[in-house]
Amino acid sequence: MKRSIITTSDGSKTIQIEDWDEQYHSIHGAIQESQHVFLKTGLHHFLNSHKPTAVHILEIGFGTGLNAFVTALEAPTQGVKIHYEGVEAYPVLAEELSQLNYASLIDPNQQAIFDALHEFTWEELHSVTSHFSLKKRQQFFTDIKDENAFDLIYFDAFGARVQPDLWTESIFRIMFNALKNNGVLVTYAAKGSVRRAMQAVGFVVERLEGPPGKREMLRATKSPEHC
Repeated sequence: MKRSIITTSDGSKTIQIEDWDEQYHSIHGAIQESQHVFLKTGLHHFLNSHKPTAVHILEIGFGTGLNAFVTALEAPTQGVKIHYEGVEAYPVLAEELSQLNYASLIDPNQQAIFDALHEFTWEELHSVTSHFSLKKRQQFFTDIKDENAFDLIYFDAFGARVQPDLWTESIFRIMFNALKNNGVLVTYAAKGSVRRAMQAVGFVVERLEGPPGKREMLRATKSPEHC
């Protein structure tokens, strides 16, 4: 499928899959979406709720590495150590990554961190900074077998319009099992069918204000009383 690099509304780049009319990040602002959905509504919420010193995060759709990048930069600010695992079946190509401008917009001094996220080998744990370690896993989401392993899931798969099989009860059951009790899953999606699939496997689901250009998003919690 033909892919191209486009500029989103906040000036940050993303990858567009032209045949699907689908992007890796919101056309209304790739960086803004990442910071709102995954940092503010995910990481900050979990830290404020539980005050941990360490957090284990699973990302569904490692993609461009933007969500990992903003999380790596946020970790020392929050004084927390983050172990991050990103799952991706089809890694982004080096020539595409070279055109992404996240570090230049967020902090040009951190370009080396963004580059390291992609240069590190897959299937091995790497120390990126003193506060952030990364393991990239090349696998299909259906093959995830983790149980009670993660505090937080960034669910950033392609949308249900183009890949509905990634937004089903069977997928969210895998996510539910991968989370520890009181673990949280956040996603940009807000469709009723997605919310109902989450609820069907035991999640307590909240509708929240979405990122720029999107009215709502979802946050799901694995509450002990529902396990």
